[in-house]
Amino acid sequence: MQNTGDVSAIFFDLDGTLTDPKEGITGCVQFALENMGETVPTKDELTWCIGPPLVENFTRLVGAERAGEAVGWYRQRFSTIGLFENKVYEGIPDVLRGLVERFPLYVASSKPLVFVDQILEYFSLDGFFVQTFGSGLDGSLADKSDLLAHALSQTGIDAGGALMIGDRSHDAVGARNNGMDFIGALYGYGDIEEYQASGFSRWAASPRDLLALI
Repeated sequence: MQNTGDVSAIFFDLDGTLTDPKEGITGCVQFALENMGETVPTKDELTWCIGPPLVENFTRLVGAERAGEAVGWYRQRFSTIGLFENKVYEGIPDVLRGLVERFPLYVASSKPLVFVDQILEYFSLDGFFVQTFGSGLDGSLADKSDLLAHALSQTGIDAGGALMIGDRSHDAVGARNNGMDFIGALYGYGDIEEYQASGFSRWAASPRDLLALI
């Protein structure tokens, strides 16, 4: 699946790729579980929740029947507090400054678009991107394959020249399923095995390493 063609556009995941959302995401998962009377793991035990769609995470934590309720509790805290319990990875602004002169840049996140845009604006990253793509609050486009297909359709970008940069298997699978190239953000919350499972063999140990790979 490795794409060796020229890059014409770059899509970035948000969580674990542009920003480190551990504090906010794990704290909001804890909030939801506590309000539902469930056992509350530590934040370190919940880092696997960073990346996958919320419903998928809560189905694993509390079961499919209660996942919707858990998402509601999660968003109660995330929409006002959790989304800003976040930090930009060191080096990301410099990387984006280096890339924006060469390529059109986009964001493609499974997070609801309304939150994606608020986070990018809050951290002054919004000016780097031509357009942002995210899920709906109803869960539509939360699947990364569907989201990237939608983004490619909306922008008219040829998948053969499109590069996805993300840290989790969902990003790699989404890129593979849409015929896009992929670079793993190894400094995030995924691992090499996740990328290789989808047929990709490039990853960046730090944000600055991305510049040498593109």
